[in-house]
Amino acid sequence: MKKLLIFIALLLAIGGGAFWFLTSDKLNILIAEQIEIQGKKFTEQLVTVEKVDMQLLNGAGTINGLIIHNPSGFTTTPLFALNEITLDINLKSLAGVRDGKPIVIDTIVINKPEALVEFNESGGSNIQVILDAINKNIPQSSAGNETSASQTSSPKIRVKKFVLAGVALRVDLTKLGNTTHKKTLPDIHLANIGGEDGLPANELGGVMIKKALSAIWKAAKNSQKEVLKEQVKDKAKDKVSELFDKWNKGN
Repeated sequence: MKKLLIFIALLLAIGGGAFWFLTSDKLNILIAEQIEIQGKKFTEQLVTVEKVDMQLLNGAGTINGLIIHNPSGFTTTPLFALNEITLDINLKSLAGVRDGKPIVIDTIVINKPEALVEFNESGGSNIQVILDAINKNIPQSSAGNETSASQTSSPKIRVKKFVLAGVALRVDLTKLGNTTHKKTLPDIHLANIGGEDGLPANELGGVMIKKALSAIWKAAKNSQKEVLKEQVKDKAKDKVSELFDKWNKGN
């Protein structure tokens, strides 16, 4: 059970044939523990979860109160607080797991998450720290959807639709001589994560976190571009603009 995903850790239990475990509350406890362990592994930050409620035989589940804490050197406000994650599991796809076919998640919805993009005095950001950590810790095969021989024992998973609904974004520019700006982002829709063949279960969690934070980071840049141009102190403008240009090219 050590390869459970950050967001959809439960699926490895299915892939391992542990059907006797599916209706037990112990599964919820195990998933919550593994979310925290694997989340910290990818992000190098404390990750906590309040509650997991999986109804796998019905192809559904929820994860509540998942928090990715802010890196050292920034405020104690969480970087990412997910009030509710819901999953719609394609039960028909489970039959093909032992033949090497991917488990299919029809939809994952993160409902009304709260995201904080915070800049420090030098123009660095908390979300940059997290994305750098994920890029360092995620297996390189994830980038090209290729699976090494050592990863073939891990079930593959494909996510058809991934929705970040109603993200409450705060961009904190106080350390750059400005203020905190708030905005509710339009829903962010991502599709076909893992490709047709899927990604190994022990990689997909990191890929999904990266895609979620990258999408929020892009939205933050777009929504605050004019604010930065007009209001940030001159000494920090070039640094922030350089940082934005870097991520525009890299994401």
